[in-house]
Amino acid sequence: MAGLYRRGMQLGTGAGRPAGIIAPMAAYLNTDTWARREAFEYFRGFDKPYFSACVRLDAAPLKAAAAARGASFSLACHFITLRLANRHEPLRYRLEGGRVRVLDAVHGSTTVLRDDESFGFAYLQHTADFEAFVAQGAAEMAAVRTRQQGFEPCDDEAALMHFTTLPWLHFTSFSHARNWGREDAVPKIAFGRVQAEGPHLWLPFSVEVHHALMDGLHLGRYVQDVEAALLQPRPWLDGTAP
Repeated sequence: MAGLYRRGMQLGTGAGRPAGIIAPMAAYLNTDTWARREAFEYFRGFDKPYFSACVRLDAAPLKAAAAARGASFSLACHFITLRLANRHEPLRYRLEGGRVRVLDAVHGSTTVLRDDESFGFAYLQHTADFEAFVAQGAAEMAAVRTRQQGFEPCDDEAALMHFTTLPWLHFTSFSHARNWGREDAVPKIAFGRVQAEGPHLWLPFSVEVHHALMDGLHLGRYVQDVEAALLQPRPWLDGTAP
């Protein structure tokens, strides 16, 4: 991509990152020639530079497709939204020392509820292979749920998308906890309680992003692609999506 320069690949595991999660090669956007330069400079100085969208998505086709495979509906939701986040470059932008870092890939971090009503964080490896994603994700969630893995948030890991699920609420808006004293530019996604309505299964879906890094146009394109993928999920689960 024009306007980028790179530094060396970093490999291995860090605090809170499971084995197999690889820190991607870092690239930086040339903000001097970026068409959004003025918006970038304007919004990055805000005390609260985040904006969000909350929509209802019809998840009935995805739930049926996941059930036909004996797979978790929740992991299927995470899989498609993470796959598409990797396809939309602005969702791979992160702030780093006043620069815009462009990640080659982002992985997932999601909350897991335990029997004692506490929670932990499970880390989901991005891959185009749905079966591999489900196997890794299910094992990771089980380890968190049974306390084989402790409370290990990755506050410093930019190469993540943060997910949470509220199966008790069919919400119409949502906001996340943020550490505003740092360059927290990680996109955050929330899923709510599904609600049946005729043939539809409406899923509340919230996405929160940093306005210095993207605008409503970019968020809208991502949400529209997620909506389309949930209506036609089989190519994504089969690995044949274009």
